[in-house]
Amino acid sequence: MKYNFRIPALFIASALVVSTCADSSESTTIVDEKPEFKPTKIKAPFLEQFTSDWSSRWSPSSATKETKEGGETFSYVGKWEVEEPHVYPGIKDDKGLIMKSAAAHHAISARLEKPLDNKDKTLVIQYEVKFQDGLECGGAYLKLLTESEKGIQAVEFSDKTPYTIMFGPDKCGSTNKVHFIFRHKNPLTGLYEEKHLKSTPSATISKLSTLYSLIVRPNNTFEIRVNNESVKTGALLEDFTPPVNPPKEIDDPSDKKPEDWVDDPKMDDPDAKKPDDWDEDAPYEIPDEEAKKPEGWLDDEPSNIPDPEAKKPDDWDDSEDGDWIPPSVPNPKCEEAPGCGKWERPNKRNPDYKGKWYPPKIDNPKYKGPWAPRKIPNPDFYEDLTPSNFEKIGAIGFELWTMQSNILFDNIYVGHSEEDAREFAEETWGVKHSIEKAAEAAEFPETEDETPSSFFETIQKHVNEFLEIFYDDPLEAFKEKPEVAGGLGGLVVILFLLLGVLLNLLSPPKKASASHKKTDEPTPDDEDADNKDDASASKDDSSEGKGAAKKRSKTPKDT
Repeated sequence: MKYNFRIPALFIASALVVSTCADSSESTTIVDEKPEFKPTKIKAPFLEQFTSDWSSRWSPSSATKETKEGGETFSYVGKWEVEEPHVYPGIKDDKGLIMKSAAAHHAISARLEKPLDNKDKTLVIQYEVKFQDGLECGGAYLKLLTESEKGIQAVEFSDKTPYTIMFGPDKCGSTNKVHFIFRHKNPLTGLYEEKHLKSTPSATISKLSTLYSLIVRPNNTFEIRVNNESVKTGALLEDFTPPVNPPKEIDDPSDKKPEDWVDDPKMDDPDAKKPDDWDEDAPYEIPDEEAKKPEGWLDDEPSNIPDPEAKKPDDWDDSEDGDWIPPSVPNPKCEEAPGCGKWERPNKRNPDYKGKWYPPKIDNPKYKGPWAPRKIPNPDFYEDLTPSNFEKIGAIGFELWTMQSNILFDNIYVGHSEEDAREFAEETWGVKHSIEKAAEAAEFPETEDETPSSFFETIQKHVNEFLEIFYDDPLEAFKEKPEVAGGLGGLVVILFLLLGVLLNLLSPPKKASASHKKTDEPTPDDEDADNKDDASASKDDSSEGKGAAKKRSKTPKDT
C-alpha cells in the first residue's frame, strides 16, 4: 500500500508590506559639525525647551503614592536632571528633562502662566521622548493637570491629582500603547469619569527622539501622530470607553418575562415514537470477526526490549538509587515483521449502531419570539455634544514609574495652533532626527543578513498591534487590521495541514499484508498482479507469502 502525500502550495496574500521610504534630504554620514541650540520664537500657552532657567518652572513632588493592592506606600524618590543626551546627541547644547533613576517613582510638574481654556478651540499636545537605555517596563506619558480653586500644588502632585488629559507611550510586558485618556464631568452628578481610547496605537520604543502629537479639534475629532505620521484618527463621541454619553433608554429593571412566555421556536414532535427495531444500547464498534492475525506476527516478542548496549553507570548505588533498569529500545525483530506482542482483533463500525433516539423537531405553535425587557427612559441620561471643551488645564506633569533610567523629554508644546506645532517640530525634532538617524546608521550599518530580521520584526509589530486591539475589541481589530487577521487565518490553516501530514508520517505504518491476510480474499491489486504475471503463481506459496509480507512492510518507508 503506497502513501501519496500531496502538500498543496498555500500562499498568504500578505498585506503586511511595509514601505520604507528614505528621505533624500537625510545624510547617511555623521554630521561632524552639529547645529547649535537656539530657543524658538514660537509662542504658546505652554512651551518648554528646558533652558537654563528650567528649575524656576518645574518642581519635583514630595508626595507619596499608595498602591491599590496591599496598601504599600511609595515616595517619589526618582531623580530629575536637565542635561544633553548621551545617546545620539543631535543639536549642540540642546538639553532635555531626564528621569535618572531606574525602578523608581518620579513626579514633577510645571504650572501654566494662566489656565488653558479649550472651549471651541483646537487643542494640540506635542513632545519628544528619547529612550536612551531602551524601555522594557515603564511609562513616558504626560498629564495635563486640571485647574482647581486652590491651584496646582507641585509638592503634592501624585497619581491622585486630577488631570484633564493623559497622553503618551507606555510599555510593560504585553502592554505597548500610546495612551489617550480624558476625564469627563457628568453634568448631572458632577462626578468625573475616565474615558479611554478603545484601540490605541503602539508606542515607538527607540533610542532616537520620537515625536508624539495629539490634536483634538472643536468638531470632537482627534488625531494621534508619531514622528509626524498619522497613526490613529477618530471621534470623542465614538471611540472611547465608557462612552461619553449614556444611552437614552435602558431596560426596565422591574419588567419580568411572563411564566407562559415560549421563546423556543422548535419543540419535540409529540406524535413521534421510537421505532421498535431501534436499539439504543448497540455499541458504536464491534470486533471484526473476519479479521485474521497476519502471518509472521511475533506473539512472543515485545515491541521494546532493554538496550543490550546500555551499561549501568559506575556511580550507581543500588541501595540508594534502586535497581538499575536499562533504557528500552525498539525490538529489531519487529522491524521486518507485521507486528509484535499479543495480537488483538481490530474493531469495525457496528452496522446496527443508531445511538440514542430523539423525537424529530417541529415548529412550536406557542412560540412568541425572543423575550426582552421593555425599554424605559434612562433617568441618568445626558447629552454632551462638545466633550472637546475639556476642563481647564492648569499645569503639565510627569507622574511615572520606570524600570529603565535616562528617559529624556524635550520640546513640549501645548496650545491651539496645528501650524505652530508643526513649525516647532520642524526646527527641533526635524533637525535632530536626521542627525540621530545618521549616527545610528553609522554605529549599526545595515547588511544583507539583517534584512530578514528587520522584516520579521515588522511583521511581529503588526501582529502585536492586532492582538492589543483584539483584547479590547475583537471586531475593531478585524476592521483596523484585516490583513493581519487574514494572514493569521491562513497561517492557522497551513499549520493544521502540516500537522496532519506530520502525524501521518509519524504514525506507525499499516502493513499492507495485514488487510489481505485478515480476509484471505484477493484484493483487486492482487488479481491484476496475478493476471499480468502468471509466473509468480508457480513459486512456492510459503516463500511467496513471506517475501510479500516483507516487501509490503517496507512499502511505506520506500514511498
